[in-house]
Amino acid sequence: MVLKYRSGEKIRKGDRVLFHGNPAEIALVASDPDGAEASWYLQEFGGGVVVLDPAVSGRNFIRAASIPEYEDLVFVSRAENG
Repeated sequence: MVLKYRSGEKIRKGDRVLFHGNPAEIALVASDPDGAEASWYLQEFGGGVVVLDPAVSGRNFIRAASIPEYEDLVFVSRAENG
């Protein structure tokens, strides 16, 4: 499963994003069934992403099925190592 932003870019851990208008970062991408860190999210929710928004709400999980309509998650840039 490949998770993408509404703009079409593939979602990757470390991406810089705007989340509800606030600077944030993708902390986890749960789309690979072999990824130990994400396995619980895959089992419980069918995948998704964890967004780290330290200024307002902390960690937020968005289900994979909700990402295509999620207007408040906007790609800004890739992490330097991504």
